[in-house]
Amino acid sequence: MNWIKLEIETTHERVDLVASILYDAGVNGVVIEDPADIIQLMEKYNNDEMIDPDLLNNCPEKVTVKGYLPADEGLHDRVEMVKDRLKELASVCECCGSLELAVDEVREEDWAESWKKYYKPIRIGNNIVIKPSWESYRTGERDVVVEIDPGMAFGTGTHETTALCIQLLEQYITSGARVLDIGCGSGILAIVAARLGAARVEAYDIQKVAVKVARENVKLNGLEQIVSVQQGDLLSRVEGRADLICANIIADVIIRMAPEVSRHLKPEGIFIASGIIRDRKQEVMDALDKEGLDIIQEFVKNEWVALVAKAEGK
Repeated sequence: MNWIKLEIETTHERVDLVASILYDAGVNGVVIEDPADIIQLMEKYNNDEMIDPDLLNNCPEKVTVKGYLPADEGLHDRVEMVKDRLKELASVCECCGSLELAVDEVREEDWAESWKKYYKPIRIGNNIVIKPSWESYRTGERDVVVEIDPGMAFGTGTHETTALCIQLLEQYITSGARVLDIGCGSGILAIVAARLGAARVEAYDIQKVAVKVARENVKLNGLEQIVSVQQGDLLSRVEGRADLICANIIADVIIRMAPEVSRHLKPEGIFIASGIIRDRKQEVMDALDKEGLDIIQEFVKNEWVALVAKAEGK
C-alpha cells in the first residue's frame, strides 16, 4: 500500500492543535520532530546514529508534525480538509508558525526500512526495555523486554508521551488487573501492561492499520492469551469496569472521553492520560475533575504532561 505523508511546520505552542487537525483527517498517529527533543535524546543516549542529521538544521523554535494517510479514494477530500483547517487556525491563532503543509507519497516498504535505521533498543523507567524486533539485545537480570515493530501505527517508546505512560504503568499496574489501552497504536502500552502483570488487557484503536500492527506485536511477544486488540472509537466497545485505563492521545480527545472513563473505571481505579501539551493541562484537569476523577499525580517532560487520576470510591 502507498501512503501520503502530511508534514506541517508549527511552533511548540500549537503542536496540539495541529496534531488534532491531522487526527481529525484520519491519521493513525503523529510524529513530532522537535529539534530541542532531538538534541536532548542524543545527549541522553550518547548516540548520534539514532538521529537524522538533517533534523538538527531546523530552527529550535520550529516544530514539524507529520501524519500518514492511505492513498485511497478519500485522500483528496481529507487533504483539502487539512488545508482548510490550517487556514482557519492561522486566522484565529497567534504563534502558529508558518503552518506550511507539505504532501509527499511514501511506499510502506521504503518507510519501514528508513525507520529501522534510527530505532534502537531503549530503556524506559526502571526495568522496561523497548526492543525493535529486528535488533539484538543482551537481556539483563531484571529487564522486562517488549519487542515492537511499529509499522505505520507508530508507538515506539521514544517520544516523551509514550515514555511517561510506560513509567506510570510500571508504578500503577497490579498483578491480576484488567487494563484498557485506548488509542493503542502499535500496542506498546498494552504489551507493557501485560508484561508487568496485568491479567487481562484490552486495546482499542479506530484505525484498521493500528489494529493489524498491534495484533502482530501482541503475537510477537507471545501475549495472545492476555491482550486482545479491537477496532473501536475510544471506549465505545468497552463493557464493564477496569482497574486501570491508559490513553496516550491528545488533550481534546481526553476531554471528550472523560465521562466514559469515569463510567468504565472501578472504584479507586486509575486513569493515566498522556499526550497533553503543557498549555492544555488545566483544561484536561478540569474535565477529569468534573467527572469525579481526582488528579493524584502530574508529570511534565519538556512540553508534554501526563496526568494520573483516581476514580472516586463508590
